[in-house]
Amino acid sequence: MDTRYVILVLNGLTQGAIFFVLGSGLTLAFGLMRIVNMSHGAFYLLGGYLGLATFRLTGSWTVAVVAAGLSIALLGLLLERGMLARVREGGDLSQTLLTIALSMIIADVALAIWGGHSLSIRSPAAISMPVTIFGITYPGFRYVLMAISVLIALLLWLILYRTRFGIAVRASVDDREIVSALGVRIDTVYSLMFMLSAFLGGVAGVLGGTYLQLSPGEDTTILTYSLVVVIVGGLGSLMGAVVSSLILGQILSFSLAYAPQMSMFLVFVPMAIVLAVRPEGLFGRRV
Repeated sequence: MDTRYVILVLNGLTQGAIFFVLGSGLTLAFGLMRIVNMSHGAFYLLGGYLGLATFRLTGSWTVAVVAAGLSIALLGLLLERGMLARVREGGDLSQTLLTIALSMIIADVALAIWGGHSLSIRSPAAISMPVTIFGITYPGFRYVLMAISVLIALLLWLILYRTRFGIAVRASVDDREIVSALGVRIDTVYSLMFMLSAFLGGVAGVLGGTYLQLSPGEDTTILTYSLVVVIVGGLGSLMGAVVSSLILGQILSFSLAYAPQMSMFLVFVPMAIVLAVRPEGLFGRRV
């Protein structure tokens, strides 16, 4: 196989890894908890900026990832308890309008603090060296991004399908009243799941800010990609997030190489097909 095609596939896998970390966070809130969080892209952008600030302060990329994730998780808890919990009974429209407003506020605050220039986080020197596998030389940091996404996928699967917390989450989606009657504190479950969703958004911000860049307006673009991941994969489906992220990553990689002017259009093609043929998504459940 031509080396160029292999590199494009690897680029697609790298982008898909970031899309998965981001999209899995959104599918937790949107698919499992039925929270229409349109501020998820702003969580990504703010997480990236906080990671950049932490990296400049400590010089540690790992600390930046953890600090950004925890900071956005705490922000998510405050927003969920202080605002989203109050409009949960108001339906999707109330949640959508509220989270759009929050997204605009977060983006404006980030613009005021970090300015309008594109910024990026420097990858650790220890894992940035080129790695040659089967004659293909590729940056080592990008392999690390892929490994991180695989690790996160495994951890999410364990949390959702091998813990009592995961059982409570999935059961509360199907029948909140019965689960509440059994003594499960639904509000606590919702808050913890939203914190996990926000944590993944913050982590994705550092990964994306290292691989790509951070700039005003990036929150809207990344939210669009996240919505495509969730819709194509299916609401609440971890496997769907994996598959749709891989598809989206490859489409972006090859389209940017061969038809850059049509890349955004091509991103929406699989979403349109899935919505026409299987509206619940590739791995979503019929309701």
